[in-house]
Amino acid sequence: MARKWAGWGAGPSGAGAVGGPSRVFLGLACAGCAAVALVLYRDGKLTEAGVASAAAIYFAARFLGLVGRRRNRDEP
Repeated sequence: MARKWAGWGAGPSGAGAVGGPSRVFLGLACAGCAAVALVLYRDGKLTEAGVASAAAIYFAARFLGLVGRRRNRDEP
């Protein structure tokens, strides 16, 4: 079943209203950012590697459900 696109705005009918990014997307984004961070580190671009590492950590935290919208839980 196709998911309805929520649009670009903020609020209840805006982006993210249909549930946010999938776990597949989050996993691929995490792996991609980690790979980019490694390449940048190898090339000696430490600042850029740090930014890519931070992105990989963020996507990993979203993937694991540590940040972002909690699903199927009664706790706040």
